Amino acid sequence: MTDFGAIDALLAGAKKEVPLPSAEERRTLREELNLSRAQLAQALGVSPSTVGGWESGRDPSGEVREKYAYFLEAARTKLAAEAAEETSAEDSASSESDSQGDAPAEAGQAEDSGDDDVDVLAAPQPCVLCGEPARHQVAGFPQHLDPAECGSAAPVGATESAEGTEPAQSERGVRVVPVGRRLQTADTPDLIGTAVASVLAEHSGDVESATKALVKRAIPDAMALLDHSRMGGRYDVVAHPWMPDVLRKQSSRGADQIWEARPKWSRSELPAGKHEITALDVNGAYLSALKTHLPLGQLEHSTGNHHDRRRAGIHLITPPDWEHDAYLPNPIGSRDEPGPLWVTESTLRLLLRVSGPKYGLCDPPEIHESWTSGATEGLLEKFRIALKDARDRAIADNDDVTLEYVKAMYSKFVSTMGESNYNRELYRTDWMHLIRSQAFANLWWKAHRAYDEGLMVVRAMGTDELHVIGDWRAVFAEGRGVTEVKVKDVYTVGTG
Repeated sequence: MTDFGAIDALLAGAKKEVPLPSAEERRTLREELNLSRAQLAQALGVSPSTVGGWESGRDPSGEVREKYAYFLEAARTKLAAEAAEETSAEDSASSESDSQGDAPAEAGQAEDSGDDDVDVLAAPQPCVLCGEPARHQVAGFPQHLDPAECGSAAPVGATESAEGTEPAQSERGVRVVPVGRRLQTADTPDLIGTAVASVLAEHSGDVESATKALVKRAIPDAMALLDHSRMGGRYDVVAHPWMPDVLRKQSSRGADQIWEARPKWSRSELPAGKHEITALDVNGAYLSALKTHLPLGQLEHSTGNHHDRRRAGIHLITPPDWEHDAYLPNPIGSRDEPGPLWVTESTLRLLLRVSGPKYGLCDPPEIHESWTSGATEGLLEKFRIALKDARDRAIADNDDVTLEYVKAMYSKFVSTMGESNYNRELYRTDWMHLIRSQAFANLWWKAHRAYDEGLMVVRAMGTDELHVIGDWRAVFAEGRGVTEVKVKDVYTVGTG
């Protein structure tokens, strides 16, 4: 071959490198398809850490670059097609709803059924509550609109009201049944203020005796407040569902298999010198944690490394490695044993978020199996707000009686909703674990915020204890409100 022939052959084989999207988009495309780094790495014949490098800014070359570019373009096309299908389905459902706007309401359906979140299903799907075929879905969840059709419906003996079905007094607590499907705008009656006034009157204004009496009745009063706050709610709630074995105690005094990710972390080393450390107390940790994704119906089993954001429950995962323990606590909590473990929705969502493109602090967890049900984050929101408002008023009025009563209501509500003899109206062990672990996740985010704003995080403990070095008042508001923190202690370590 002549020199010119060699040059021609070189030019014939030469070509530009295939363009690749940004590192952030590469990771987003993979995560949107619920694929792990390991799965993609296996398909491309590389290691998961190599894929991680590509998603952090490094570029592949040669043949593997072409394969990776092919995957990314196909992923982009697939996601765009799915998005177009969803939009088309929503437009179709909207058109069908408009065309049926003058049709009479179905039996058992509220007259204000023009709710945008209610759709007619093309084919019946299992109800999120009872599992039987349902012809409608509410906010994306298949559900019977008529309680009489639902297999989890109120037992015989329930009394009928003009707006819906309400369980008989003898069956209270088996289900929390909505009155209609829309949230009503009328304020919840001030059950808390009425109870405090009544008990104070009974004890002739004796603050200590009245406080003890109110704390003693905190559980039934909390359940009564929950019933009132749920009136007009969109969803039925199964209050006594069957629970899988992982949520059952291994012995009479033992625990179940759920790991709540409770933090017990201290920074191993501080810079040389003398440091003033402020121990901050996070207010109303369990009260804030009532805002979390809670499953509505009985938990259903599934397998595979996939997370459906419309559902919530418990998950068996292999947690990712955590390489930041020198300055931030592990989101999984203080755990020494390696390998898979059962965690709640709250912990899983925390791990998925910190492993996502915005933070990129670790790899995503690997999900092996799950027990979940259709879920909503606002299930206890009116209940939480009623307690928060009462707490705020008590603080403003220096009303220690109401403050202690409210604290007992939300703390005992959380601690007794498992299989407790003190609360027979609500047996939701999954909820108890979810709310607790949400409180731990909230503390983790406060630690991350402190670190992100330039403070040195020294300790994170339980639900409400965060120790920091630096001007914390520039980061957190000081006070007794739920969104504020107060100083628990100030101490000095090291030598100057």
